[in-house]
Amino acid sequence: MTQTIHSTKRASLAFALSIGAGLISLLIGLIIGGGAAASALADAGDVVRYGQPIAKLIMNFSTAVAVGSLIFAAFALQDKTRLLGKALDLASAGAIIWAISGALNFLFTYLYVSGSAISFDSSFGESLWMFASSIEMGTSLALNVLAAVLISVLAIAARSLTSTALLAALGLAGLVPMALIGHAAGTAGHAMAVNSIGIHLVAVVMWVGGLVALFTVRGESYEESALLTRRYSTLALASFALIAISGVASASIRITKISDIFSAYGALLILKVSVLVLLGVLGAIYRTRLVGKLAQGASVAKSFYSLVAVEFVLMGTAIGFATALAKTAPPLDGDGIIDVTPAQLLTGEPLPPELTPIRWLTVWKLDLVWAIICVAAVVAYLVGVRRLAKRGDKWPMLRTVSWVSGMAVLFYTTSGALNAYQEYLFSVHMIGHMILAMGIPVLLVPGAPVTLLMRAVEKRTDNSRGIREWVLWAVHTKYATFIANPIVAAVLFASSLVTFYYTPLFSWATQEHIGHQWMVVHFLITGYLFAQALIGIDPGPARLPYAARLLLLIATMAFHAFFGLSLMSGSGLLLADWYGAMGRTWGEAPLDDQHTGGAIAWGIGELPTAALTIIVSIQWFKSDARDAKRLDRQSDRTGNKDVEDYNQMLAKLAARDERASKNGSRK
Repeated sequence: MTQTIHSTKRASLAFALSIGAGLISLLIGLIIGGGAAASALADAGDVVRYGQPIAKLIMNFSTAVAVGSLIFAAFALQDKTRLLGKALDLASAGAIIWAISGALNFLFTYLYVSGSAISFDSSFGESLWMFASSIEMGTSLALNVLAAVLISVLAIAARSLTSTALLAALGLAGLVPMALIGHAAGTAGHAMAVNSIGIHLVAVVMWVGGLVALFTVRGESYEESALLTRRYSTLALASFALIAISGVASASIRITKISDIFSAYGALLILKVSVLVLLGVLGAIYRTRLVGKLAQGASVAKSFYSLVAVEFVLMGTAIGFATALAKTAPPLDGDGIIDVTPAQLLTGEPLPPELTPIRWLTVWKLDLVWAIICVAAVVAYLVGVRRLAKRGDKWPMLRTVSWVSGMAVLFYTTSGALNAYQEYLFSVHMIGHMILAMGIPVLLVPGAPVTLLMRAVEKRTDNSRGIREWVLWAVHTKYATFIANPIVAAVLFASSLVTFYYTPLFSWATQEHIGHQWMVVHFLITGYLFAQALIGIDPGPARLPYAARLLLLIATMAFHAFFGLSLMSGSGLLLADWYGAMGRTWGEAPLDDQHTGGAIAWGIGELPTAALTIIVSIQWFKSDARDAKRLDRQSDRTGNKDVEDYNQMLAKLAARDERASKNGSRK
């Protein structure tokens, strides 16, 4: 009971320090940026103009506490322990505050954008429901509140690491609506804006919420506290790097020239960056000087947690400035929009120039999420290989080359000319689809990342789960085992073509940013599962015999070819209100371009198919050779007894045939 009281006091202190500092910086930011200035038309009043950012500040911090403590618990704490229960209680409490402040933010936002006042008649309720169900901003805010309510309830019942991880995933999903309506999400660089805000939110949640959880939960001994702090510092370091990268990307959209720095928006941005840099310095201090000494006793622990309290003040200050920044108008582009093209109305971007051979190499449209994933995957893989080499273990060079090449192709597909032109040309979209589903997996699967992870990352023995344990858990779940079954993987791979292109999914994935990201993930996963079933090195479900693998490959690719032929011979244009309305004056006509896309779907699959066939054949040959060598070694160990037994069997058969022949001649 006493420990629960202490945890509650520590959580209350963290909230008080952070929210108090955040309110001060928010008010300063609103004054500097004019975010709470009265509107010339239909002003909602002082209560709404100040109440909305205050509610959002509290919502932002409580969201970080709820989701961040779940992430920290899933990564750092032991399964079904008292500390895990304390972390889940903290997450539930944070989610309750998140739900209440989120509901207030929803109400104040509606009043602010509509310029109306609170009323208790039916028309006000109907308007509020329309805002929640029909307007993107209102729907996103409502979904965010719904996620908070679900987490506040489910976190009370959850007491295992598995349920904690699932709740953390739900919490991260609850951040998506906020990224879609963020203060930079409606700009011309919509994809970059949404990606940078989404990454920023995830990083802040891990950093802030994880620190509150560490401060509240602590360990039952100084040694355990030191261990938890080391694990948190890994999350904090990754979060700081993501915040720096996403912050630069987000600022580059708004700050386009030097003079913009001297605007109110630029001033607030500089204040926020300064606080974050100071936080990074403090993090480096306790990571390098205090964490290693934390197990020594109370004096070091007191110094460490005093530094953490200072961090809460700075984190609250940064969140306050960020909230004010979201209410501040960015610097205006002096050029303005002179001639809006159909492509600009549809995509938010000007129509790119004609796709010439040289532009396949020179035109880029960076996807920040996939760029970070690709770089991180390569770095992590190389670090793993280096660890094996340092302890004298070998890792085949071809596996490393294959993995790095696959990630390089993924980077180009998601950030190169394919990404820049896929919204305007169906044929380019189809090239990207084929590479994602058939080309990249053929390179990634031979890299055997799960096998490398098992060998390079140290196994935890304290009943907690790190990256190694979570990956192994994920690949051994019943769901993963089911979809990784060769037959199921082949059906998913083949049926995705029809399901995607001949349903509303195609429109959603083409016109919505979140749909496009889902498309990339889906194609990669289905392609990876299919390639893993055929040529995989990593452990998985029981694989088919090699002859059956080749038959499965031929059958699946035949379906692929029929799909391509159907596109080539089709007379109707898919997404006519999109590809047919771009106003292109260069390239093929939309229907001809679609026919070209069908030819690509039919023809480009030949190369990955040939590669898969060659790899399966080589593996088949090597398997037979290994079996032959194994039998030879077994024969040598037994003194060729198997050969003698075989010869005796042949002699018995010959004798039996001879007796049968004699008996037949007598008759």
